[in-house]
Amino acid sequence: ATDGGGLSAICKVLVEVVDVNDNAPELVVSSFSSPLPEDTVPGTVVALFTVRDRDSGANGKVSCGLDDQLFFSLRPAYKNYYELVTVSALDREERAEHILSVTAADAGSPPLTSTQTFTVAISDVNDNAPVFNQTSYTMYVRENNAPSLFVGAVSAADADVGLNAKVTYSLAPARAAERPSCSCISVNSESGHVFVLRPLDYEQLRQSQVTVSASDAGSPPLRANVTVRLVVLDENDNAPLVLYPAQDGSPASSELVPVAAQAGYLISKVVAVDADSGQNSWLSYHLLRATEPGLFTVGVQSGEVRLRRPLTDRDSGKHKLVVLVRDNGKPALSATAALSALLLKDFSDVRLPHSSPATEGEGGSLTTYLIVALVAVSLLFLSTTAALLARKVCKRKELKAAHVLYAADTLQSGPAQAAAAGTLPRAYCYELSLPTGSANSDFTFLKPILPSLPAQHCATGQASEEGQHFPGGPGTTEDVTPDSP
Repeated sequence: ATDGGGLSAICKVLVEVVDVNDNAPELVVSSFSSPLPEDTVPGTVVALFTVRDRDSGANGKVSCGLDDQLFFSLRPAYKNYYELVTVSALDREERAEHILSVTAADAGSPPLTSTQTFTVAISDVNDNAPVFNQTSYTMYVRENNAPSLFVGAVSAADADVGLNAKVTYSLAPARAAERPSCSCISVNSESGHVFVLRPLDYEQLRQSQVTVSASDAGSPPLRANVTVRLVVLDENDNAPLVLYPAQDGSPASSELVPVAAQAGYLISKVVAVDADSGQNSWLSYHLLRATEPGLFTVGVQSGEVRLRRPLTDRDSGKHKLVVLVRDNGKPALSATAALSALLLKDFSDVRLPHSSPATEGEGGSLTTYLIVALVAVSLLFLSTTAALLARKVCKRKELKAAHVLYAADTLQSGPAQAAAAGTLPRAYCYELSLPTGSANSDFTFLKPILPSLPAQHCATGQASEEGQHFPGGPGTTEDVTPDSP
């Protein structure tokens, strides 16, 4: 400072600049990892950053905060460095992306802040198996279906993404303890459409059950199974089958009815079954044809054939009936049962009315066959018997020509008489040797007796000589014929 007289003075003025909080904190990111696999363990470092503020004092003192601390948190590392780390398990299916905001604020008045946003994507891991939209499936198909008929579809979804969510379908093999699955069912591997490959018959297969498996394309793949039940619906493709009376081509069975029977008398009952089910197997019985329709009635539901009115003397002795058996299907199928009724005064009367010409013709031909067979058997028997008798007679004649009785009286006269009768060309004497206990006979032909010797002497001398060969000794008399052993 200088005055007017030329004097001056000097002083120092020190100007201090007082800091004003005019600088906001700055965040500098050193590293950041994204995306994170969903199976990342807690405590994994996601980001590393530093925070600074150019102000001083309280204006430069910075603090950091994280708005979402459920899955992530900030952890101080070194001086002004901070780490963004995971604190719990991540699930991409629940939350595929996390947007984290880190706010840095100084201590100035008023405080200044700055925000850094971290977008953390969660990558998929094949941790979810396919899930079917139903716990089981029931599909229906009518019998006699066309081949490769589409009957329904199964559908499964996978919560994963990419190949981990690509689902393919297949028929699971049956377990060892289970029945093998029906080979008539097929499933499309891509769409899950279920087809019936061949026509089905309700009477043979009423329902079938298979297991469909859905598998994803992850590594390793995950799969799920579901039960598919195929129910075959019945169609009216079977006509009623008459069990009684039998319709096997034989003549109709005859039911005996006493002439004293009153109205309502049960004559017979037609029994029939139908292989179909439901209303297709409901049978009704109707009198289709009868010799005298007003005399009989048929129960619609029971099939019982009864008399509509009492019998009279003018009624025929034999009646033929045809009963129609019809099911309740659409269109209805039917069968017929034929039976006949014979009117008798009492059940001991065996004089039945004459049968029809066709039956008579069949019975006549059968009778002819029986007569021919009987005659042939009789002729064969008679011829065999005659041959046996003739052979027996011839044999007896041959044996009689050589018949000798070995006794004292017969030996004296037998050979001479035989020779005299002319049965032998000359007189022969036979010696019979029978050892004790023997069943065989040995005959020895001796020399012929000289014609000059008397026949009685020869027989007598020979007989005494033969007596030594009999088991009983001399004087024993035995009658031996060639028929004996």
